[in-house]
Amino acid sequence: MRNIRDYLTSDHPEAKDEHLASPFNIVAERFTLANFTETETGGLYRQHTEATGQVFTDTAVERAWHWAEGQPWLVNALAHEILTRQPAGNFSKTITETDFDRAARTLIKRHDTHLDSLENRLGEARIRRVMEAVVIGADSFPREISRDDRRYVLELGLLKESPAESQTYQPANPIYQEVILRALTAKLQENIPGEYILRARQWVDGTKVNMKGLVESFRQYWMENCEIVTDNYDIDSSLYESIDEELKKAKVIGRTDDLARQITNRITNNLRNLVDEALAHLVFYAFLQRVINGGADFLQREYPLGRSRSDICVSYRGKRYPVELKIKGNLSLEKSMKQLSGYMDKCGADEGWLIVFDRNFKKPWKEKISWETKKYKALTIHAAGC
Repeated sequence: MRNIRDYLTSDHPEAKDEHLASPFNIVAERFTLANFTETETGGLYRQHTEATGQVFTDTAVERAWHWAEGQPWLVNALAHEILTRQPAGNFSKTITETDFDRAARTLIKRHDTHLDSLENRLGEARIRRVMEAVVIGADSFPREISRDDRRYVLELGLLKESPAESQTYQPANPIYQEVILRALTAKLQENIPGEYILRARQWVDGTKVNMKGLVESFRQYWMENCEIVTDNYDIDSSLYESIDEELKKAKVIGRTDDLARQITNRITNNLRNLVDEALAHLVFYAFLQRVINGGADFLQREYPLGRSRSDICVSYRGKRYPVELKIKGNLSLEKSMKQLSGYMDKCGADEGWLIVFDRNFKKPWKEKISWETKKYKALTIHAAGC
């Protein structure tokens, strides 16, 4: 999980500038336990079948692969969670994909040691910087985020690169995907007043979700609280350390000439824009998570960096409600609808919602708030200005 140098500099800041080389701090080799393949995952479960006679269906193994993608601890934890729920010594029940879905949600909510440790790692500034860029579905990492930080997160196994799309990064598996967002939005969720959540839950009536009402409830909260949320958002280490690092690299610290000021403004604004955009996405995630916890089946998110999108799919009573988030000015409405239509096709939905955040603080709210329903090919898309 961590080399001695990383441990000293992160857990013992006073050692940061000390000479860390020592004959007693020897790293002879680093070893990474590779993820299991889907075949190896099935082989592991078959060992249980051979020992007890209890069968895992083929679709159950596929579902285990979907949730864990071979991460060794998760592969074992999912099966262990299922087996501990059955009567001791009774192996007559066939294990199905539904069992793995239930086990995955239990692990996410229960925060076992492995997942709890993962959340703690997200408190590190260098990891958080990278994850915020991924959460907003940016085209690429801003150049202010160092290659070392990106490599560090990949080596920890929090992210993976898509083999099909170069320079596309996403969470290593769906369980990490959910845990990462819960960790990044935990404080935001806690700070949303209950009155807004209670009003929003009226749009989840036990049979369906009224997404228009839910989005309008969120807009009301955002309109009344965005400045407070922005002021209270913890960006100190995540933002300011990056600014200092980049100013040192640019060799402009202490300089007062025009070029130095231009470079300083560019670096500062780029990173502030990244945090500002991430915040808008995270607040919506946090709001929706609080409401969905009141009764929806599950909240599925996709936020791959490198595809210019951040998607959410609410699944409730067998119906899916796909949502895409955008920042005004980053992409045209037509291109945004095209992207959303692709996600709708993936979800099997003919109705979708596009939320566009306008982060121009000088513009009055009456010019930001809008609602348009458009037809895109055979699909219905609701575009909400926020």
